[in-house]
Amino acid sequence: MWLVAKRIIVISFLAAGVPAAPALAQDDSRNLPGLTEFAAPQTQSPLAQAKASQVVLAAQLTKDAPEIPGGLTWRVFSPEPGPDGKLPLVATAKGGTSAFSLAPGSYLVHAAYGRAGATKRITVAGEAKHESLVLDAGGLKLDAVLPGDIRIPEKQLRFSIYEAEPDATGERPLIVPDVRPNAIVRLNAGTYHVVSNYGPIAVIRSDIRVEAGQLTEATVEHRAAEMTLKLVRETGGEAIADTAWSILTETGEIVLDTVGAYASIVLPEGDYTIVAKNRERIYQRDFTVTPGQKQDVELLPEDLIPPDEEFTD
Repeated sequence: MWLVAKRIIVISFLAAGVPAAPALAQDDSRNLPGLTEFAAPQTQSPLAQAKASQVVLAAQLTKDAPEIPGGLTWRVFSPEPGPDGKLPLVATAKGGTSAFSLAPGSYLVHAAYGRAGATKRITVAGEAKHESLVLDAGGLKLDAVLPGDIRIPEKQLRFSIYEAEPDATGERPLIVPDVRPNAIVRLNAGTYHVVSNYGPIAVIRSDIRVEAGQLTEATVEHRAAEMTLKLVRETGGEAIADTAWSILTETGEIVLDTVGAYASIVLPEGDYTIVAKNRERIYQRDFTVTPGQKQDVELLPEDLIPPDEEFTD
């Protein structure tokens, strides 16, 4: 990731009950700024066009920044849609500053740098020329911790980046799903809505601003903990197999429904009720999640609900 500066922000607040975003292919051809869908190039050799001129294309993060040395994807389009309504793709290249041989005419040039991009119209009139695109872009690096700066296992932590403002449907468009912690995402400057998922239930939402030419490092704090549940005949005993588990919030919402000797889940801080069923016997216990403290919760014979109380208020 090539950037000229860095800033670090820390965000700490809780918002629970939002599911993780679905994983999507990360293709930088999606949502090209200012362009409609485009058609595949009609020729594999744009260099062979008659009366072609050399056009050198370069991109910068900001107006006064050096040229980006690598990681760019260049696309050159004809500005007139074809019969299918798509812009014909004339030429492509990957790397940093790139040279193209183009016939005289007008073109739309798009530079993609990760999820950052810019489009510019150029005119080729028979002479060599150099064109620069200013991306007005920066980078975003995301991480999350538990209280006390306790690290969260990477496999349990993912981020999704959305547009800051909802669209006509009332939903925020998803820009980048399934972002790993400490991965650098290149974005156009602006404010983004970031969702941090620690497991499927513990969720933090925050709005983060990306500045042009800078790497923004944002760390959120999850007030949550990992819980492991088991039904035992005595304290410290072996877990009883084939147990059906349910965990309910204070409002009665079911956040876990599974079967097994053990049940593991990450939960936001708060009060919950565990219900375990084994061989027609039902056990119940209330417990409180303390953020940052991994906890084993055992249900014991004294947590058994007598049959005549199972369905009473």
